[in-house]
Parts: sequence; structure tokens; C-alpha cells
Amino acid sequence: MREGKIFATLAYPTRNGGMVKLTPEQQGEFVQAQPEVFEAREGRMGRGGATSVRLKSGRPRRFWGPAMAAAWCHAAPRKVGAGV
Repeated sequence: MREGKIFATLAYPTRNGGMVKLTPEQQGEFVQAQPEVFEAREGRMGRGGATSVRLKSGRPRRFWGPAMAAAWCHAAPRKVGAGV
């Protein structure tokens, strides 16, 4: 992974939440598919793909794995991320 690249966090912005760094297109797909779980962050970070995840709502596990994989591929070295 490229140094300094955060692709996900837990317990942020709330204790029962998380954040994944997606592309804006991916963010739109996840938010549209599961709006009770995913929400675009406000401001510049949100427009860049930072997406909040409500871990206690609905069935986030079903979507958390694919969101984490997408975020990792976005942050991974191009050679590695392209192969996933």
C-alpha cells in the first residue's frame, strides 16, 4: 500500500460507525444500494469519496466487506489493486 493512504477507519466518526474511502462513483453506488448503512461525508472529503458506515444499522456486514475491498483496491498499489 502507498504510504500515508488510509482506506478505512473504525469507531469514526462515532463509536458505532466507520468510514471507507471510495471513489465518488463507488460511493454513489453504496449509498444508493443501502442508504441506511452508507452516507457520504460532508464537504471536500465527502465529495472525494469519504463514506460513513453505520455499523449498527440494518445488515451492514453484507455490504461492509465489499466496501472495504473497494476502498482497499482504491488505496493499494496499482499493480496489486488492479489484480483484485
